[in-house]
Amino acid sequence: MTELGTADRIAAVALEILMAEGAQAVTMRRVAAAAGVTTMATYRHYPNRETLLRTVVDAAVAELSKDWGKRDGPVDFRGRLDRLTDDFLDFALGKPNLYAFVVTERREGTRQFPEDFRTGATPTFAPVLETVEQGIRDGALRADDPLEVTLAITMPAMGLVQLYHGGRINLSENDFRALCKRTIERVLDGVRP
Repeated sequence: MTELGTADRIAAVALEILMAEGAQAVTMRRVAAAAGVTTMATYRHYPNRETLLRTVVDAAVAELSKDWGKRDGPVDFRGRLDRLTDDFLDFALGKPNLYAFVVTERREGTRQFPEDFRTGATPTFAPVLETVEQGIRDGALRADDPLEVTLAITMPAMGLVQLYHGGRINLSENDFRALCKRTIERVLDGVRP
């Protein structure tokens, strides 16, 4: 196995801490100690905590989402959307601290609706938008603004995840996943032709 360079080692440690304890636990001093470097060495590679977190999170989300929706299964609109929902829930439920940082924490440089969402700059939203656009072209969905339809389809699941993470939904993970899919199906009933 190749040994990581200093910058990569710092990033790997920062990601480990974020995943285990959340972004608030990632400090330059703590990352440096865990990576076996001085705090100043950390600052040489990452000028501040925000840059370190942004670099780490952008790489983690890009890696995580690169295969979204590409599971085996039906390739029709509903099948693609179902696979994307599974991928989203795997992320939200399997990596809750990364999800919370990406989705709910206020910070500089975050992607903004509608511009970044419309241009595909959001790696977790873009595949759903592409699926909705194809669904509209294929007649699976009625003609409408694809961006807003995608928002309508995705936001209920995101809201349910917030409630689930907050301990306000008392279901097993499997039952919760089924609730999310039923909720999305109800939204789809409103946008089908």
